[in-house]
Amino acid sequence: MEVKEIKQVIVVRRDIRMGKGKAAVQVAHASCEVVFKILDSGNKTWLRWLELWKAQGQMKVVLKVDSEEKLMKTLFEAQRAGLPVALIVDAGRTQLPSGTKTAVAIGPAPKDFVDRITGSLKLY
Repeated sequence: MEVKEIKQVIVVRRDIRMGKGKAAVQVAHASCEVVFKILDSGNKTWLRWLELWKAQGQMKVVLKVDSEEKLMKTLFEAQRAGLPVALIVDAGRTQLPSGTKTAVAIGPAPKDFVDRITGSLKLY
């Protein structure tokens, strides 16, 4: 299978009160966490996607949802599709209550696989 383009999408909730800096940190957490999961997984396909993504410049897109329900739906769809994912749950040290689900990272994975799940979402 020829893989043309690899990307990562981070989906962030817009229905909770997060400042721009807080949202940026949640995106960074999500992006890093899914990479750590891939490295720890031993999944050869995911590791190959990670290598390709690194070589291609690590494309990232940040999208938004307006509820925890939609965030979790996106997570479950990506998991069912066999894509690497990470859910970020806030520790509650600053702006949000502990346990608030803030963001989901999907990929790096082939662009067409990710777009099947996130293609209808809007940019953050």
